[in-house]
Amino acid sequence: MTLFSEAEQQRIADAISSSEAHTSGEIVAVVAHTSDDYFYIPLLWAAIVALLVPWILIFQTWLPAWQIYAIQLATFLVVALLARFDAIRLALVPKGVKHARGHRNAVEQFLAQGMHTTKGRTGVLIFVSVAERFAEVIADDRIYELVPKSTWQNIVDSLIGQISAGKPVEGFVSAIEASGQLLAQHFPPGSEDPDELPNHLIVLD
Repeated sequence: MTLFSEAEQQRIADAISSSEAHTSGEIVAVVAHTSDDYFYIPLLWAAIVALLVPWILIFQTWLPAWQIYAIQLATFLVVALLARFDAIRLALVPKGVKHARGHRNAVEQFLAQGMHTTKGRTGVLIFVSVAERFAEVIADDRIYELVPKSTWQNIVDSLIGQISAGKPVEGFVSAIEASGQLLAQHFPPGSEDPDELPNHLIVLD
């Protein structure tokens, strides 16, 4: 599945290049299909439902033990198979778990993309995990000294709002431009301002 067309990815890349032209900071945009496979979820829910079924049958029916066991086994298999479908599996994952996985993936990408190794420690990661409906902006320590995390959260809220409205490209571009404006205020271009990190949208399978 393609999250963004080539033209849309180019639009995001252009926004990064344009924003970085006015600052010594670095902006990296990453989008992930999902931050976890959640393969344990089908077995977990199948086990929970299968454990509840015998108690209901014991008190509500006169079925013999072997039939109750057979129904319990069939229930486990049916729930496990149904929960293997992506939409159902994701719906069964608690929101807090999905956001925790999304945050972990964002932090991993911050490190994997070398955001913490930029010369001025002025890297900003804009991260979206589609399946979890999760977005986060992570800035390096030097940026947080000048721009509070609450300011970046406003950018995240706007990004999520535009994605929810079916405008993911506009959301990314707006987040990039807003981040660039903040960086330009505190980290103007220097005499030596190498482009240390990639400007294109990084898409994780």
